[in-house]
Amino acid sequence: MDLYSIKSKSIPQKIVIITIEVFLLLLSYWILFKGGGDIIFEKIGISPLTGNHESRVITLTFSFVVFIRMSFMMFYLMERKIPWEESVSVPMAFSLYYIGFSLLVYNREIPVDWIDYSAILLFIIGSGFNTISEVQRHLWKKHPENKGKLYTTGLFKYSMHINFFGDVLWVSAYAIITRNYYSIAIPVLLLCMFAFWNIPALDKYLAGKYKEQFKSYRKKTKKLVPFVY
Repeated sequence: MDLYSIKSKSIPQKIVIITIEVFLLLLSYWILFKGGGDIIFEKIGISPLTGNHESRVITLTFSFVVFIRMSFMMFYLMERKIPWEESVSVPMAFSLYYIGFSLLVYNREIPVDWIDYSAILLFIIGSGFNTISEVQRHLWKKHPENKGKLYTTGLFKYSMHINFFGDVLWVSAYAIITRNYYSIAIPVLLLCMFAFWNIPALDKYLAGKYKEQFKSYRKKTKKLVPFVY
């Protein structure tokens, strides 16, 4: 977590991330609408189906929204240094969403129904939790009087890691749209990564930096899921 204390614009690394993610989005479009899915499925011995066009549109729209949000957060909100290895590992992780969910939804033939509309709402809520909480914290930190203080207000008063909770929600929405049981593994994997790696490492960093402020915050605030955990 030493990276959080190193400030840098990391423009070259950010450009690499954006370039790779644009390529992944184009690849997703090719899979979903240009016959790429048929080619890939035939290569691995799976019979491609006609599929449901609307669910493919929703999936690609989700990916485009995620790309816009992450680009905004990376260029406007992120101030820490990005190591070169992260400039490759981050978009590769997002390939699970852009490419993985494109393949998992490809053979879906169930018409769009209320479950999908619920998933769209879940995606909007999760995206909001993630981006709005980050913007709130960013704006708060811009005030000189808050220097050296731990941010515990806004959406972060409901969960210490409300931004991560938002991630779990919008990724779960992707999985619901596919109507493919294998999709469940992706949000579950993300949740485990947060619970057993990101959150413990970040909490250790925050405890060392903010000491009593963090101790008090941790006592009265849920770790990930508001009002639950």
